[in-house]
Amino acid sequence: MQIESTPISGLLVVHLDVHEDNRGWFKENWQRETMVAAGLPDFGPVQNNMSFNLTRGTTRGIHAEPWDKFVSSAQGSYFGAWVDLREGPSFGAMFTIEVDESVAVFVPRGVGNAYQTLSDNVTYSYLVNDHWSESLISEYAYVNLADPILGIPWPIPLDQAEISEKDLNHPFLADAKRVLPKKTLILGGKGQLGRALTTLYPEARCVDIDELDLTDPEQVASFDWKGFDTVINAAAWTNVDGAETPEGRIGAWKANAEVPATLARLAIEHRHRLVHISSDYVFDGTHDSWTETDDLCPLSVYGQSKAAGDLAVGIAPRHYLIRTSWVVGDGRNFLRTMGDLADRGSSPAVVCDQIGRLTHTANLAAAIKYLLDVRAPYGTYNCTDAGDPVSWADIAKAVFTAHGRSSADVTPVTTEEYYAGKYMIAPRPLRSVLDLSKLEATGYEVPAYPLGS
Repeated sequence: MQIESTPISGLLVVHLDVHEDNRGWFKENWQRETMVAAGLPDFGPVQNNMSFNLTRGTTRGIHAEPWDKFVSSAQGSYFGAWVDLREGPSFGAMFTIEVDESVAVFVPRGVGNAYQTLSDNVTYSYLVNDHWSESLISEYAYVNLADPILGIPWPIPLDQAEISEKDLNHPFLADAKRVLPKKTLILGGKGQLGRALTTLYPEARCVDIDELDLTDPEQVASFDWKGFDTVINAAAWTNVDGAETPEGRIGAWKANAEVPATLARLAIEHRHRLVHISSDYVFDGTHDSWTETDDLCPLSVYGQSKAAGDLAVGIAPRHYLIRTSWVVGDGRNFLRTMGDLADRGSSPAVVCDQIGRLTHTANLAAAIKYLLDVRAPYGTYNCTDAGDPVSWADIAKAVFTAHGRSSADVTPVTTEEYYAGKYMIAPRPLRSVLDLSKLEATGYEVPAYPLGS
């Protein structure tokens, strides 16, 4: 078996092995493991259709349906033609090939499909990755078989072919509907990371809990998930100490464990690419640095809930799990708090034995977009800012200096000293340095920011 690319992006020709003997022939028309390993998308077919064509010259199309297809011949040969009807620079690109029992073609969503039988009694077979329903007809796009701009070289002239009246009346390319790409959905759009993602994805749909409560099964069931290719989950319970309370424990597990499990199930059902944000708190802080393959060992309820969410997300075939630490962005965060204290003349005590790196949301959002754009291998990636590991006290001193104060106005204290006498405080990992080599190996250049900015 061999897979060949075509001038239409994503349209692939598959040459199948056909085994013949005196009884007839046999072929593996669809073999997921082998074909995916060879480069075919794991498109998840759910329906197999057959179209029997009685006479030579039967011609059908050109139709672009709202799903991916894997087309082949169960009997006989036909001339296949495909036209890219997707919005973009390749709109109108055309490709043709003769298909017999040894050839199949993977047709991505938005690419128009047509065929003309070259003999009597041809059975056209196609697998699709969505269930047909009448409500989906409005999402089809069409173009005329005889469009002179396309100039499709039909073996049998169209005036001698068997064509339906409907297909004869499809619009020419200039008036054809353009198929728009599926959108990106950003969950937690009002948070620090959500706002940074919105800047990079201005066409995305951003929702927050006031529009979609992901812990409410009825709201999840009534939400239209079909129109999205990518779901980025930037929503989470982030009140680390609050998660130690009886009420907070429930809230943290709902937001950080149950919701990712729901999103993973939906990703399987709708073939989403799922991006989920995790935390350094899934580790206990006993290593100098942490890789993506280190064992989960959370200390706190918050960390345990995030670790459970990591495990749930892992069942989604197309997932990016992004572990990060010490996130700062547009909103209340450590840098802004230290800046306010410096401006007000305060001299705070700041923890000096927790070591890690900040993660600016601009960097985190850019890394997510990069992984999606380059279609990096799915899996877990660490993402923080670049630079040497530092303590919270080091960062606070840099902020104070940037605001015209002396670094000596920040008093370094240990975690134990800082939280002495305080109630319901979550244990913190003391070393939260995340190894960035896997992310860097994809080609992403991790930025380093001035320490106090």
